[in-house]
Amino acid sequence: MPKRSKPTLIDIAAACDTSIATVSRALSKPGLVQPETLERVRSVAASMGYVPNRRARALVSGRSNTVGVAVPTLNSPIFSATLQEMQKALSANGYQLLIASHEYDPAAEAAALSQLISHGVDALVVVGGMRPQSTWSLIDSAEIPLIQLWEGREGFDQVRVDNHLAGDLAARHLLELGHTRIGVICGHRAMNDRQAARVEGVRRALGDAGLDLPAALISEQTPTIMAGRAGCAELLAHDPRPTALIGAMDMLAMGAMLEAQARGISVPGDMSIIGIDNIDVSAHLSPALTTVEIPATRIGAEAAAMVLRRLGDESLECEKLLLPISLVLRQSTAAYPMRSDA
Repeated sequence: MPKRSKPTLIDIAAACDTSIATVSRALSKPGLVQPETLERVRSVAASMGYVPNRRARALVSGRSNTVGVAVPTLNSPIFSATLQEMQKALSANGYQLLIASHEYDPAAEAAALSQLISHGVDALVVVGGMRPQSTWSLIDSAEIPLIQLWEGREGFDQVRVDNHLAGDLAARHLLELGHTRIGVICGHRAMNDRQAARVEGVRRALGDAGLDLPAALISEQTPTIMAGRAGCAELLAHDPRPTALIGAMDMLAMGAMLEAQARGISVPGDMSIIGIDNIDVSAHLSPALTTVEIPATRIGAEAAAMVLRRLGDESLECEKLLLPISLVLRQSTAAYPMRSDA
């Protein structure tokens, strides 16, 4: 059987009755083409089984039309929401997202970034600004745009939220309810500036109220529901036990709630619990979780827009965008004393 020749831009242009230049723009820079033309070109290209030769395109343009992103974990609703929004926006502009995760391991992050750079990505997106100098040297040597999310280092573009304020809001809410024995379950703070900032925000709010946050009332855990249960169990072993817990991520707060309830501790009747993130499921727990909203989808949308601006003009000054966060009041927190035997 003779081998079928691959369809070309010429074939698609002939079938669409348009120019080769228009077809090329539709497939590589869709934002520059009228929607009806774009839809027609994409439909014809799909029916012909056309697949662009990215290697050839990269040799000609010096661009791969890919953006590399390294996130701490893919097992996170907050990062998934951000990645989904980034992929949607970048895809609409002819770019493909290449995703790597490193499980909060600095060496694994450096290896992931090295791989993405070796694939010729046009830009990099990372979470946070805390990493070894050797990794920063790797990023500098790549000489491609870098966007930082959640937290960031000076000299590079940033889409941030105020993580200090997130911890502060959570703690002040509990203080206003009358709680003074407050425990914190957080991720490991070494090389994680988001978690470190949230804990410091809690510490600041307690300090303003004349209270301490002793190390014994901070439980560092991996960011999972099971780890949240373990952190809750650790803090409940104290006598007197905390009357309120802050999960520096909703996943940890959810685990804490499950552990407390499994031990017959009513939430919020015997103990108040608050999270940070406002992932979708937090509104559907029983009781629904009071939390601090981090706008994950908007972080993704703004990051994608920043990537596109930077790739359009690398001479632009560094951008620093700070997105708003807010307290979301639900049913997992209540005034102290909740019960006479608390």
